[in-house]
Amino acid sequence: MNTGYCYNFPAVRGTQAGRPFYVATCPLRIIPRIFMFDEDELPADLRAQRTLNKSRIPEMVNYLVNNPNDYIFSALTASVGSEVRFKENIDSTNVGTLSIPLEAKILINDGQHRRKAIEEAISECPELGHDNIAVLFFIDEGLLRSQQMFADLNKYAIRPSPSLSTLYDKREESSELARYLAMNVAPFKSFTELERSNISVNSGKLFTLSGIKQASRALLGKKPKDNYTSEDQEKAASYWTKVFENIDEWRMIYHKELSAVEARKDLIVVHGLGLHALGTLGNTLLKKYPENWESILKELKKIDWRKANPEFQKRSMLHGKLSKAQTNITLTANYLKLQLGIELTDDELLIEEKVN
Repeated sequence: MNTGYCYNFPAVRGTQAGRPFYVATCPLRIIPRIFMFDEDELPADLRAQRTLNKSRIPEMVNYLVNNPNDYIFSALTASVGSEVRFKENIDSTNVGTLSIPLEAKILINDGQHRRKAIEEAISECPELGHDNIAVLFFIDEGLLRSQQMFADLNKYAIRPSPSLSTLYDKREESSELARYLAMNVAPFKSFTELERSNISVNSGKLFTLSGIKQASRALLGKKPKDNYTSEDQEKAASYWTKVFENIDEWRMIYHKELSAVEARKDLIVVHGLGLHALGTLGNTLLKKYPENWESILKELKKIDWRKANPEFQKRSMLHGKLSKAQTNITLTANYLKLQLGIELTDDELLIEEKVN
């Protein structure tokens, strides 16, 4: 090991596959300086996999800057391309100080987006630089194992389902609204799948939590990070309650006169596509008919919600299956609007050409 200047980190030593690794805490301010992320220096086989998705960075930066007292970033994983020294504490064999030469190449195997977000967040909010992040260091002289490490680390990574993220996300206000509706408003109360974003064939649930969130965003004309007021909550609860009152099939399921399993086989209105289309319909109703939207909704009783309805076959299906594509959502919502006597916009009329 080079005996010159080193980075020194408090660390814990462990062993995996017969090789030592080290868990250390690093101040955020030094993360951009010591961790290499230069695609030109990476092996050719890794460059495509390691290209930064720059669209992800601003959201991560905002998360750090806007929550300086209430954020959490998981550990980075890195390969050190040189020999290191570990000096044990007097009273412990695996706790001590990890010394890494200043000239060592330290390549991030997992966390390149976090690294870039940390760099940009510190430039906006320098006090974040005094915080720490955990780093898992693997020793890989010459960085010969970095390709396989990258593949292994990402092989079994599974993102949580949108519904589970919605259930646990306490910062995004649209998630809070979805949870409120799922717990308090018919037809969602007792009929919402809270964890999965797909409903199993034999499930007694009708809607997913993520589906309620998407449909309610459409209803209120909101973007994912928009703020929601108590008035928005009341408006959404009132709308979905009135829709429930005017869809016989929903009420039959709610009162156990029709099984959810049979309904999902035959009806479009118990799927995410139908719910989203109803949200889109509601956005137009609340804007154009603020005084009498409730009476207009009564026309929903006349809708033939069967998947076999030729209009839904043309508008909501793709290759014989329900499609959640935005075009199909718009075409489905257009049909509902036409049935309720609502004039379509020029943009909606253009999309209508797809079914004529």
